[in-house]
Amino acid sequence: MSPACSHAHHWDPRDERVLQDQITAYDSMRKQCPVAHSEYLHWSVFTHDQTLRILNDHETFSNRVSERVSVPNGMDPPEHTPFRELIEPYFGPAAMARFEPACKAIARNLASALPKGPTEIMAQLAHPYALEVQCTFMGWPSSLHQPLREWISKNHAATLAQDRTAMERVAREFDGYMLALINERRLAGTDAPDDTTTRLTRERVNGRPLSDEELISILRNWTVGELGTIAASVGIVAQYLATHPDVQAQLRNQPELVAPAIDEILRIHAPLISNRRVATKPVKLGEHQLRAGDRISVLWASANRDEAVFGDPDEFRLDRDPVLNLLYGAGVHVCPGAPLARMELKLAVQALLGCTRQIRPSPEHAPVRARYPGSGFTSLILEVL
Repeated sequence: MSPACSHAHHWDPRDERVLQDQITAYDSMRKQCPVAHSEYLHWSVFTHDQTLRILNDHETFSNRVSERVSVPNGMDPPEHTPFRELIEPYFGPAAMARFEPACKAIARNLASALPKGPTEIMAQLAHPYALEVQCTFMGWPSSLHQPLREWISKNHAATLAQDRTAMERVAREFDGYMLALINERRLAGTDAPDDTTTRLTRERVNGRPLSDEELISILRNWTVGELGTIAASVGIVAQYLATHPDVQAQLRNQPELVAPAIDEILRIHAPLISNRRVATKPVKLGEHQLRAGDRISVLWASANRDEAVFGDPDEFRLDRDPVLNLLYGAGVHVCPGAPLARMELKLAVQALLGCTRQIRPSPEHAPVRARYPGSGFTSLILEVL
């Protein structure tokens, strides 16, 4: 049996063996307990077909999982629809074209500054890149870089410990940062900078201005979703290219393959472990009968490696059907920020390859894997040549 799965289909996602190598543990769970229960993640779903079923049936599997306002990913249609329509243009083709030069410059500056020899990729590229891009995209000052970096660490620690008091304190801290930014724009009036944050403060939904709670929620979702997963993704791709010199050489010779290669690498090693849903009515998942109100965790890091869909999950292939890759979700809640994430990652990898001759593993420094709720690596030292 899996180190975490019992015959009664119970598992412990905080088992030390799971935390040390999440991807391997989820592979084992998918084969032995495709739907399993824990006190921590409630009902966990590991297979691609059940995940897709949940994503495509928001009436049975609701996104309204928290008492906190969550715009729009904690809403279901029809409430979800106008908020989603408000948000999508921020990540549309015109917005991405405007932002691309700034994003490219950040990537190039960081990649060109990497020292030759053993280099801590997470500290010197992945985290600074995620922070600088997010703050630039939103129009936030660089003075927020360090507080946001510390906030992400505190948020991860509180989430893993399920320390409700700490989670609430961390949430209030973030809300304070965001409310200060919102109020600065309001006080400046017509003199406010023409940036993403200012434009959001002036948006209307259903004929009314957005409330502070709704604005803070949008900023929180964009920031949490962006900082953790973009940094994780940069590290995952860098480590994969270092340990797969054939793929690295292919992308150096064929830069047009960088974008699909990133999606495939992040299918193999997910940057985001899971998301939550709640059952709105009695429903059967696998052989288990769920009740209305039961909570569900969708394990992206397992569903995107399902042998029934992808064969050998570790095989790198660029000819896969991209529709099957759940990297950015599916259904009405498919990630609205996917265009920005894809652009960021493509530019980061192009810059890393363009500013180096080779990246390879450091024989003296083993990567340190991230622990739930994070993914990727907390430390990744690679040889940069």
